[in-house]
Amino acid sequence: METLPLKIYDQTLRDGEQQAGIFFSNPTKQELAHLIAQTGINGVCIMPCVCKQEADLAKTLLSENLENFLIADTLMNKQSIDFAKDCGIRRIVLFNALSDRLLFLRDSHIRSLNEFKGQTIDDNIPTQVINKIRQNSIDLIVENLRYATTVAGLKVDFAAEDASRADFDFLVQCIRSFSPYIENFILCDTVGILSPEKSYIWVNNLLQSTTGVAFGLHYHNDMGMALENTLQSLMAGATLISGTFNGIGERAGNVSIEQVLNGLRVRFGIEVNAINYDILATVTNYIDQLGIRPAAPYSQAAQRHESGIHVNSLFSDPYSYAVFPHGTIDILFGKWSGASNFQYLFEKQLQNPLSRSKYEKMRSVIKSLATEQERYFTANEILDLWRNGLFE
Repeated sequence: METLPLKIYDQTLRDGEQQAGIFFSNPTKQELAHLIAQTGINGVCIMPCVCKQEADLAKTLLSENLENFLIADTLMNKQSIDFAKDCGIRRIVLFNALSDRLLFLRDSHIRSLNEFKGQTIDDNIPTQVINKIRQNSIDLIVENLRYATTVAGLKVDFAAEDASRADFDFLVQCIRSFSPYIENFILCDTVGILSPEKSYIWVNNLLQSTTGVAFGLHYHNDMGMALENTLQSLMAGATLISGTFNGIGERAGNVSIEQVLNGLRVRFGIEVNAINYDILATVTNYIDQLGIRPAAPYSQAAQRHESGIHVNSLFSDPYSYAVFPHGTIDILFGKWSGASNFQYLFEKQLQNPLSRSKYEKMRSVIKSLATEQERYFTANEILDLWRNGLFE
């Protein structure tokens, strides 16, 4: 059987847990991390900067001889880079959006201008403004990549959030600009819009247009095609996959690592170097026993959001992290939530605006409660807590 030197990054403990309604205790995460390490994959990703519990988990796993296995998904700023390094982590994945839709929402200068208040990328934004936003993002990313590699001394990969909706020529420009600092450029199909045919052509064209960096894949399953999209992208020449066991994750989940590995083996006669295929079922069975399943594509359960980063964008642009025009977005509240979750509830759903400081107070309280009680909260529960004065 042919072998393939494919790299695999596991996201079960980070993106997997960001599936609305999931909460892993740290002992569960510890056990999962060690089980996943036995499969022979290259690393497991966590996000230590999100809260104290995650930072404690990072330090615990490092003390348990997983220092060469642990990877930190890291926000695009020096504080988060330093935080990961201070935890003892040696490799990070810096991530940033590259689609015009998300870049427009997150460019602080553009968003401060009155002429763009309440607008999205669909509102005929002038070309010169889009070009300025793109250049701002390249400058920011290069600055942080340079800092992470040359000052912090870390091994760095870059994850291009929403790459599948990015302008192709701009994406090529980014790859060329970032390649001196990174080992892998991870292409994210963040809202699951690719098809198998498009996936192969897209990755093949990017390979033909660039040199000097390997391509990774981080595909979501909103339309039920993450597995086939990943397989076709691997056939086109990508060399790294980022996914989760059992395909858990935000909305309809991530590509399933065990399905990719077994799909390569059964359909194409390809085994991945160093993988212990017998241990894959041990990991998937463990997650099964926790009663955790990904939401089905197109289902209402796949329209639930807990991540504060995503809800913040949904507040301004309903198509930022939701691709179905007739879906109804549900917001949950937990460890991964931000102040924007509460803003969305009170302003979008209840038309009862509160102060920014109140939203931030709610976020802090719920993060603590979610960690202590190992659970998430529904909108109705948040309203009960608010009426009972918990956030005073």
